[in-house]
Amino acid sequence: MAKFANAADRRAIEAEMPYEERGVPGSVYQMLSQTRDRFPDRPAISFQLFSEPGAKAITLTWSELHERVTETANLFRSLGVGPGDVVAYLLPNTIETPIVLLAGATAGIVNPINPLLDAEHIAGILRETKAKVLVTLKPFPKSDVAQKAAEAVALAPNVKTVLQVDLRGYLSGLKRLVVPFMRPKLTVQNKAKYLDFDGAASAQRHNRLIFEEPEGDRVAAYFHTGGTTGTPKVAQHKQSGMVYNGWLGSTLLFDHQDVLMCPLPMFHVFAAYPVLMSCVASGAQLVMPTPAGYRGEGVFKNFWKLIERWEATFLITVPTAISVLMSKPVDADVSSLKMAISGSAPLPIELYNRFKAATGVEISEGYGLTEATCLVSCNPVGGLKKVGSVGIPLPYTHVRILRRTPEGYHECATDEIGEICIASPGVYEGSTYTEADKNHELFAEDRFLRTGDLGRIDSDGYLWITGRAKDLIIRGGHNIDPAMIEDALVSHPAVAFVGAIGQPDSFAGELPCAYVELVPGAEVSAEDLLAHARDHIPERAAVPKHIEILSELPKTAVGKIFKPDLRKLAIRRVYGEALEKAGLAVTVVEVIDDKKRGLVARLARQGTVDDKAVADCLGQFTLPWEWA
Repeated sequence: MAKFANAADRRAIEAEMPYEERGVPGSVYQMLSQTRDRFPDRPAISFQLFSEPGAKAITLTWSELHERVTETANLFRSLGVGPGDVVAYLLPNTIETPIVLLAGATAGIVNPINPLLDAEHIAGILRETKAKVLVTLKPFPKSDVAQKAAEAVALAPNVKTVLQVDLRGYLSGLKRLVVPFMRPKLTVQNKAKYLDFDGAASAQRHNRLIFEEPEGDRVAAYFHTGGTTGTPKVAQHKQSGMVYNGWLGSTLLFDHQDVLMCPLPMFHVFAAYPVLMSCVASGAQLVMPTPAGYRGEGVFKNFWKLIERWEATFLITVPTAISVLMSKPVDADVSSLKMAISGSAPLPIELYNRFKAATGVEISEGYGLTEATCLVSCNPVGGLKKVGSVGIPLPYTHVRILRRTPEGYHECATDEIGEICIASPGVYEGSTYTEADKNHELFAEDRFLRTGDLGRIDSDGYLWITGRAKDLIIRGGHNIDPAMIEDALVSHPAVAFVGAIGQPDSFAGELPCAYVELVPGAEVSAEDLLAHARDHIPERAAVPKHIEILSELPKTAVGKIFKPDLRKLAIRRVYGEALEKAGLAVTVVEVIDDKKRGLVARLARQGTVDDKAVADCLGQFTLPWEWA
């Protein structure tokens, strides 16, 4: 393990040699083969269909995983998938999911798709990526994935073959026997050829690839990103970026004796790269509890017992999951845990403190994004963790804080806020998205990816995110396009203007809320507008939790709605309600824009107040506050 406790350690790692001379594997398959050779009989991937700590589980060794990936890659090649062709998968977490991810990236370009999306959106992604093959579930009780896939393929005629994974193989006894009688009927209105995944893959060679991997680097994955309506944005990931994530994990964090408990979905970059690729590079074991991960039935109830069962050393998590876990007693031996690693959304300090008090384990918060093949920075596992920051930029990742001016880009000083821009082996310069137009003005100085996030770097080299240049609402790590909410509400005849933003939330980080200005002379209630929003917003998560009618929305000189003022209104309201609910005689007098910290709530005492109680109350949110 390389020492990575501070910014000086990062510089020391970089000074040893350029990244190009590190001798990293040239492809994901080569990385897997090297780990198979080093640890053939050690456990690689484990999965259990049910959440009980004694439930049946399947584990593959590195040798077995290598065989399964090899035969699956050969299957894809036999179905006409070449280096430039796409294999999509619409799967929950199963043993097959990482197999398909690794094999798809080996035979061609793999395209993970979120199975929670609606069929039309899935079809849009399949058409955008021109997928030839789709791997999905066979119809199974209590799951609509197979039917959704069939509806999507009917709208995406480019998909020629559908491979079906049958979850029945994970069952035993009576449950296994009754599945054929309970299996939902599948309505197929497409011309794709349907095959059983396991049967088709096991008929292929498993001891070597039947094709030569192309020389040099190439695009090996497409991940959809951004909002949830319209044409999807698809980010391109090269083999080198995927390998870089694995190299970071194996160099700085994990070794072959580690066990990573990962209840996050394998269609998200967090699970696919910092977790799976780090395991492939280091030989650490990956454990996936239930197909739905944290959403799985009984997972939170049994969670600490699952940690004990697998003797997990690292917990992969997000703030929303930590919040739920802290409502459950730690009712098992979790002494195997070394660290929890959190991403996807900012971590409130109160949540960090509660987790550490309950488990004795620290949380290391990190930052990554789909457009950069994920990893950018993390709080060093072996060094100072500045809670609220996203840590130190990782070795060979160059982070700059830039401000755009008419003359070009201005380099921000220490603690000065600007746009976070990055260059790294994970950034595909000039070609981040499949659609060329979406790469327009995406790079500063033709090299540094403009993330759309606002932040600063402090004097110790830690990166802090203070806001977003983009207006995306991030609800528990899920991106919501505010335009979806605004378009729905402005379709009401009484509405003139709408501004949708994310209001602070102790559980999800942000929840959508909307401020509305009515047509002169019109009358309508907030309740009526909420009902209208429910009827016209296609995604339930995007329906506003709060709608407020203002006499006039704040606007810029050119008439554009000024959202920073709306965010101030929301912070003042949400923090005020939290303080009142806690019975604290404190008011939010204003929300100010601090150059260093972003938006800050200023409080005033209305009587005798316990300062710790105030800190506990507002510590559940991520935005800062101070006494006026």
